[in-house]
Amino acid sequence: MSVTASNTAEAGADQASMQAMVLDHFGGPEVLHLATIERPRAAPGGVIVQVAYAGVNPADWKTREGWLSQFFEYQFPFVVGFDAAGLVSEVGEGVTDLKVGDRVVTASNMGRGERGSYAQYVASDRERVVKLPDHVSLKDAAAMPTAAITAWQAVFDVGGTKEGSIVLVNGGAGGTGTYALQLAKMAGAKVAVTCGPANIDYMRAMGADLVINYREGGVREAVQAWAPEGVDLVVDTVGQGSLLDSIEMVKRGGIVAPIGTLIANEPMPDAARAEELGVKVIHTMSTFENQERQLNALVKVLGEGKIRAPQIEVMPLTEAGEAQRRVADGHVRGKILLEVDGSLGE
Repeated sequence: MSVTASNTAEAGADQASMQAMVLDHFGGPEVLHLATIERPRAAPGGVIVQVAYAGVNPADWKTREGWLSQFFEYQFPFVVGFDAAGLVSEVGEGVTDLKVGDRVVTASNMGRGERGSYAQYVASDRERVVKLPDHVSLKDAAAMPTAAITAWQAVFDVGGTKEGSIVLVNGGAGGTGTYALQLAKMAGAKVAVTCGPANIDYMRAMGADLVINYREGGVREAVQAWAPEGVDLVVDTVGQGSLLDSIEMVKRGGIVAPIGTLIANEPMPDAARAEELGVKVIHTMSTFENQERQLNALVKVLGEGKIRAPQIEVMPLTEAGEAQRRVADGHVRGKILLEVDGSLGE
């Protein structure tokens, strides 16, 4: 483990325990601390993954603050983290197509109230564990689950993007935005993105046809000049009222797909005006029912080189609180990963 050498020795000596960043109660980044807790065991139909890298997502800090109490009851000490890549450590009864040592990516069971991926080991249902092609790095894989699955949901399952579609991604430089841009381009769409000035070159390098600096204003005017008849889809990864006039940029029959933020009373486009314009506003979130199909498809296109990982920054597991603070600030380019055990591979 990347914490200290002594921690590795202690963890190896006790196969029933592991180290993890845990919270004992809700609060700010400071409530996350390193602790030794019980190691998970594989349930029937489940898999235990030894974690090399864990992805950090906006949902993680919201989980830490207790926002997911509406979905499950927290059992403290609780471990946050939806995303992980590493090696299969154990398989449960009925799992015959994975073996110990396989390189995999997973969307954890945290959304069901189980412990997440900021730990040496994480439990997942078999259907959300995907074996990686040999040439796909663990880092690139760990950056993917939550952000890329959400992007797939918005671009394809909600937006129906295809050859010739015109798409706007609000907040293109974050993890979800970077994947949404690439998936839409993969489908043959023309794609515009909004971002800050520091990310203009990054967005162009990722394939955006039009890059709009939102800090200069005039997003609507820029989009309408670029696509006079309107866009087919707006993927809004930012929300919080940042693009309330998005419905004015969409052609009749088009869709605005705001990514769910769980923020109470979040400003949304005017429903009556959307109906008048013939525009659908479809709130978009990942669901357990779709994740198996989506994650398998994403690993396939990543392996084929049709998409690539966003820019990745790696931080030590013990800096999980700081990583979450930065993600909550909303200006991270690409993805932050936590290194749990880099010796398992890059």
